[in-house]
Amino acid sequence: MNVLWITVALLVAGFAGWPVTALVFRLARTIDDRADAAKAAEEAKRAAEDPSADVTVDLPPAGGSQGVDGELTAAADTPPSGLAGSGAAAPAQRILRGGAIIGILERLGVCLAILTGQPVAIAYIVAIKGLGRFAELKETPVAAERFIIGTLASMLWAAGTAAAIKVLFLA
Repeated sequence: MNVLWITVALLVAGFAGWPVTALVFRLARTIDDRADAAKAAEEAKRAAEDPSADVTVDLPPAGGSQGVDGELTAAADTPPSGLAGSGAAAPAQRILRGGAIIGILERLGVCLAILTGQPVAIAYIVAIKGLGRFAELKETPVAAERFIIGTLASMLWAAGTAAAIKVLFLA
C-alpha cells in the first residue's frame, strides 16, 4: 500500500505541479502589470501638473518630406537609417529553455527526498539547478526573477504534496 501512496505523491508532485507553477507565474505577471500601470498613471499625473513639462510637437506636413525651415523629417513608422529593422527581423531568444522538464525533475526529486527522509538532497537539487542556469541568470534579470519564482513555487508544491502524503497515509 505504501508503494501506491508514494507513486501517487510522485505523480501529483511531478505532473500536477506544472499548472500550479504556471498559475503563480500568471499571478506574478498580473501584479507586475498593475504596479507598472500605477507607476505610469502617477508619472502622467505628475507630468500633467508640472508646467515645465509642456511639450509641443509639430506634425510633419502632409505634402512633402521637409518640415519647417528646411528640416528633414521622416515618417513616424520609418526606422532611422543605419539601424537594423530594414532587413530581416532578429530571431527571438527563449529564456530558460527546458524549464518545464527541469521543473518536473525538480519536483520529483524534492518529493522523493522528503518521502525517503533525506531533506538534505533538496540542497543538492537547488545547487545543481542554480549552477546549470548561472550564465543565463547572470545575463538576464528577467530570467533570474522567473527562475526564483518558478523554483520556489515548484519546490513548495512538491514539498507540500510529499508532506501531506507522508503525514496522512504513510505515518
